[in-house]
Amino acid sequence: MNSTVADNKATITSFINALNEGIDGTATDWIAYLSPQVIDHNQIIFGEADEPGAAIEGFRQQLAAFSNTDDGEGGILIQDLMGEDGRVMARLRVVGKHTGAHARMPEPTGRSCDVEQIWVFTLVEGRIAEIRAVSDRLGMFLQLGWDWPTVD
Repeated sequence: MNSTVADNKATITSFINALNEGIDGTATDWIAYLSPQVIDHNQIIFGEADEPGAAIEGFRQQLAAFSNTDDGEGGILIQDLMGEDGRVMARLRVVGKHTGAHARMPEPTGRSCDVEQIWVFTLVEGRIAEIRAVSDRLGMFLQLGWDWPTVD
């Protein structure tokens, strides 16, 4: 059975909601929305393995590294969803406080960030099979006080 655009948008909304429930790194319901072989073309975590399924560990690490901000705001906030065929584009606002270990900056800074991102999801048989993303990484690094990566 083919999924409709509305079905795919509902899947992405449910995935984002499940990610937000897992912000402390304990809830893992979000994993069910990802194909075990999901390909992430824009690795979530620096150093994440470049292989099918590696995005699951990348999301897990990201969720463990960030919490809600001091004013209680946080998570992945959907601003827009657009879909066509088996793809959904999500314009997101990602808000959080760096409170846990992160591959880029293992020592928590305690600083907050609020950045815009665009993710394009490809869904196959109702699960996320591919992710492409563009995010304001420079803005995030500046807000968190992280050094910009250098090329060796």
